Amino acid sequence: MFSKVLVANRGEIAIRVFRALRELGVGSIAVYSEADRDAMHTAYADEAILIGPAPPAESYLNVERVLDAARKAGAEAIHPGYGFLAENEHFAQAIEDAGMVWVGPPPPAIVTMGDKVAARQAAVEAGAPVVPGTIDPITDPKEIHAFAAEHGLPLAIKASFGGGGRGFKVVRTEDEMEDALGSAQREAAMSFGRDEVYLERYLEGAKHIEAQIVADQHGNVLFLGERECSMQRRHQKLIEEAPSPALTPSVRERLREASVAIAKQVGYVNAGTIETLLDADRERFYFMEMNTRLQVEHPVTEMVTGVDLAKLQIIVAAGEPLPYTQDDVELRGHAIEVRINAEDPAKKFLPSPGRIGAYRAPTGPGVRVDSGFGANTEISRFYDSLVAKLIVWAEDRDAARARMVRAIDEYVIEGIKTTLPFHRIAMTDPGFASGEYSTTYVENEMDLSGLKAAPAAKVDAPAATEPRTLTVEVDGKRFEVRVDGLGVAGTTPASNTTAAKPSAPVAESAAVHGGGGAMNVVAPMQGTIVKAVVEAGATVKAGDLLIVLEAMKMENHITAPRDGTVASISATPGQNVEGGAVLAVIE
Repeated sequence: MFSKVLVANRGEIAIRVFRALRELGVGSIAVYSEADRDAMHTAYADEAILIGPAPPAESYLNVERVLDAARKAGAEAIHPGYGFLAENEHFAQAIEDAGMVWVGPPPPAIVTMGDKVAARQAAVEAGAPVVPGTIDPITDPKEIHAFAAEHGLPLAIKASFGGGGRGFKVVRTEDEMEDALGSAQREAAMSFGRDEVYLERYLEGAKHIEAQIVADQHGNVLFLGERECSMQRRHQKLIEEAPSPALTPSVRERLREASVAIAKQVGYVNAGTIETLLDADRERFYFMEMNTRLQVEHPVTEMVTGVDLAKLQIIVAAGEPLPYTQDDVELRGHAIEVRINAEDPAKKFLPSPGRIGAYRAPTGPGVRVDSGFGANTEISRFYDSLVAKLIVWAEDRDAARARMVRAIDEYVIEGIKTTLPFHRIAMTDPGFASGEYSTTYVENEMDLSGLKAAPAAKVDAPAATEPRTLTVEVDGKRFEVRVDGLGVAGTTPASNTTAAKPSAPVAESAAVHGGGGAMNVVAPMQGTIVKAVVEAGATVKAGDLLIVLEAMKMENHITAPRDGTVASISATPGQNVEGGAVLAVIE
C-alpha cells in the first residue's frame, strides 16, 4: 500500500478520496488554486500545495504543475477524482513516466474508451448494442445535414473526450445545426481541453441507465449493479438512484454481461461506468460511452452494495486483487442521491455563484452528505456548480423518497440559490414517484410552477477578539496557524472579519426597462462573454439569440426580450461581466 497519495481535484470528491485514504492509513496531499485558498478540501488533507491561478487551465488542468506538486510532496500515487484530468490519457501516462502510480485505468484503455467513437467500436466487438452514430469526429455542419438525412431528427452532438453534459447539444431542426456544433465544440474545449465532437441518433423517451464495474490487475471484473440517472436538465444529472425502478432482472443480467464483456475487451482496470440508454420499450438498451473514472453518483451504489468504491480504487491501483467475487455482490434496499448545485431552479437553473452564509447539513438514519463547502465558503464562477450531494438509503424506494424529503427539509444553505427547492418538489412529483420518467421529463413535462426563490441571508462575523486560525503559504505549501488575541485594526484579513454576504440578486430575466421605452438586456449572472451574435442596428424578434455568456463551465444564451432594433451592444468575446451589467439595448 502507498504511504502518500495526491488527489488532483477539489471540492467534495477530493474530500471523499481523502476520507478513504485516511481509513486505509495513507497520507493525503491536496492541490489548490488561488481561488481555493480557503476551500475545505485544503484543510482536510494532511498537506496542501498551491498550483496556480483560478482558471483551471492554469491550475487543475495544468499537468506539469500537478506533477511538480506531487514530486515536492513525495507522492507515490495520484488519484484524479472526476472531471479536470480524470480521463486524460496524457496525464495518466505522465504520472507513470514520472515513476508514480495512476489511480485509474491503463492509459491505452483511456484512449480507447475516452474517444467515444473508438469506444463504440469496442462495444460492438464485445457484442454490445450501440446507438447509430458517426465513426469519426465531425467539424462541418454539412456532416450534420448528411447524418440527419440518413437517420432523421432529432440528433445529438456530443463531446468525444468528456461527459457530464458538457458539449452535449440536441438538434431538432436544420436551422440549429451550425450554432449547436459551435457551442458543443466550445464547451468541450473549455471543460476537457479538446473540442472534438461526434453525432448520435437521439432516442426520445429513453432512460439513462449506467452500470458500475470494478476490475483488478488479475483479470477479475465485478458488476456492482446499475444506477438510474434520467432526471436531468441540460443533459446534466440532477437525481440518481440505485437500483433503477425500470429494470427487470432479465434486463439487469443482460446489462451485467455486456458491461463485463466491454471491460474485458479493452483490458480495463480500476473503477469505471458503462453508460447506456434504455429504449422506450424498457427492454432494449444501447451502449453510449464509458466513463473511465469514479462517477459523481457513485455513493448510491455504495449504499446498496456496502462496497467502498474509493477504497477499491486505491487497493486495485496498489496491485491487490479485488476482495469480493460476483457472488458476494448483493443489492439491498434503495438509495437516492440529489445533486445540490449553486443554481436557481426557479430561473431555469441559472448558475448562482457566491458566498454561502449559514450552512447546516441533515443527519439521522440512512442519511449521507458528501460536501466540499460549508458556512462562509465561496462557490467560484470558475468551477462546476456542485455544492454537495445528499444521499439517503431506505428499505424500499418509497421509504427512500420519504427519507429524502425529511433530509431536504433539514438542510440549510443560505447566501446562494441552490437546487434544493427543486429536489423537494421532485420527491413527491407523480412522474418521479412512478419511476417512469425519461431524460426529457424535467424540461418538458415536470410541473415546476411551485418553485419559489429562497431568500439569501448573512451570518454574523466572529468577534475580533476570539482565537483565530489563519492560513499562510510557505514556498507554495499551505499551513494553518492559530493566533490568540488578534485585534481588528490593520492586522486581520478582510476574509476573517467580514460577515458572509449573500449573492447579488439576479434579475428575473435578462431584460429590464430603460429610459424612453428602451429595454436594457442585462447579464443574468457574472460570467465571460463567448460571442455576440448581433450588431448594433440589427432587427430582432423576441427570443432571438443575442449573446452567449459562459458561467460555471456552461454556456447560457441571452435572447431578445421583445421585437425591436438593437440600439447598442457592449459584449466582446473574452470580456468578464458582472451580474446586472447592461449588455445591449433594444428599442
